[in-house]
Amino acid sequence: MTVVRIAGLSIGLLVSALASADVTHTAVNREAYAQPFAGLDEGQLERFFRGRSLFRQAWVVAPSRDEAVDGLGPLYNRVSCIACHPKNGRGQAPQQGEAMRSLLLRLSVPGRDAHGGPKPHPVYGDQLNDQGVPGVPGEGRAHVYWQEHAVQLGDGETVMLRMPRVELRELAYGPLDGVLTSARVGSPVFGLGLLEAIEASTLQAMAAEAKPDGVTGRVNQVWSVERQRAEVGRFGLKANQPDLRQQIAHAMLGDLGITSTLAPEQNCTPAQQACAQAPHGGEPELDAMQLGDLHFYLAHLAVPARRQQAEPAVVQGEKLFAAIGCTACHRPELVTGTHPLYPALSQQRIAPYTDLLLHDMGEGLADGREDFLANGREWRTPALWGLGLGERINPGSGYLHDGRARTLEEAIVWHGGEAQVARQRYVTLGAKERAAIRAFLESL
Repeated sequence: MTVVRIAGLSIGLLVSALASADVTHTAVNREAYAQPFAGLDEGQLERFFRGRSLFRQAWVVAPSRDEAVDGLGPLYNRVSCIACHPKNGRGQAPQQGEAMRSLLLRLSVPGRDAHGGPKPHPVYGDQLNDQGVPGVPGEGRAHVYWQEHAVQLGDGETVMLRMPRVELRELAYGPLDGVLTSARVGSPVFGLGLLEAIEASTLQAMAAEAKPDGVTGRVNQVWSVERQRAEVGRFGLKANQPDLRQQIAHAMLGDLGITSTLAPEQNCTPAQQACAQAPHGGEPELDAMQLGDLHFYLAHLAVPARRQQAEPAVVQGEKLFAAIGCTACHRPELVTGTHPLYPALSQQRIAPYTDLLLHDMGEGLADGREDFLANGREWRTPALWGLGLGERINPGSGYLHDGRARTLEEAIVWHGGEAQVARQRYVTLGAKERAAIRAFLESL
């Protein structure tokens, strides 16, 4: 344990946090987010590649000759998973005035559903679907306009921050008065199986720990469709899904209009008659084997290994990252428990740089929309592993929940709420020290 001191602050830094070798890889090309775990046998690799094909598959309108991949819609956003997670990485926020592509818009109205989650809009549901199959009008178009303001750092340097303003057009089913909205960009999908294998008790223990600088953190409690009970949430930008299977099923229905055993009802509200009468691709459209293959694929996507760890700037930046307080939420080391399905995920020492907990991130990042226990200012800490390859794999994709931050520095300066103290320490550092922190993040 190394103790780092900066501006009178003394914080312990664990410098040996490394992920286990068999769940990481050293590829640095544009396929670095799409590599399987090392050591998968022939049958497992076959299943991995079946899942990969489904993830990249362009789904088609029913009925079609290929019944295995029909059932798109009736309302949907994109025709494939990879469209919002290009190269398995981060989606891209639209440019000024453009329509959303890999950015989606969550919808709800005040109140809660039967299980304590967000209450869907009675006409438009819980997500704006801008596309419809033939004969079914898409719900409308969301266009993003960016509003910028300047923030001055301690040494006089200026950072321009932008905030999205969403304008709704061509609403096909009437006005959206009183609706709560939240723009979300597609997130990277590698390493999810390892995060799924972290025990709920580990998350609860981290939430209960005393932390410095006013940082708290808490678990979300969400509804498990499969087990019909409330459980710890860990997936989704507000930790609103309990496990990876349910996250997949929810995304397949919400983004593509594909039903499954965990989400068997078409995404049509009572007001959308043409949607309800449209042909479907089976009941369910994603069968149990396909859902299992998608789960296996996403659970066994390996994590890019650290790079350039011995570089002086990276070493300095890692120490500063801990010293200013970032590791209170971006935990450098976790240990997985026993995964109920996949032994390769069990008892792994990993370096995700997340605690998977909800944190108040301040008014600047607030969406004002509750999601189970998460309030309108809270977001789940995102994992930072693989971050440094993002610009190579998804150029210009941006950072934070809606892609507003164009650089890592912008993302850091946007932090508020529980992260305000750490953010302020970063802002008051000199340019060389701030660059060292960014060099460390680019090494992940």
